[in-house]
Amino acid sequence: MKQALSTNFKMFHKLGTIEKEIVDLKLDILKKLAPAGKKTTSFKGVLKSVDVTDEDIAIAKKSLYSKVSG
Repeated sequence: MKQALSTNFKMFHKLGTIEKEIVDLKLDILKKLAPAGKKTTSFKGVLKSVDVTDEDIAIAKKSLYSKVSG
């Protein structure tokens, strides 16, 4: 019984190590896939004929932040 617990503990520890390695690998891959410099995107051409009011911005902020703080 004692040996079984020891074996189970070792397997549990190995799984934890493997999980950490997988997370580290995922982060490394994401860092390599991410663009090196931040590129600013302009929506001027897309939104050329759209008028965005202060009220529109306030509504969007309220909608966005209500989900974050709630």
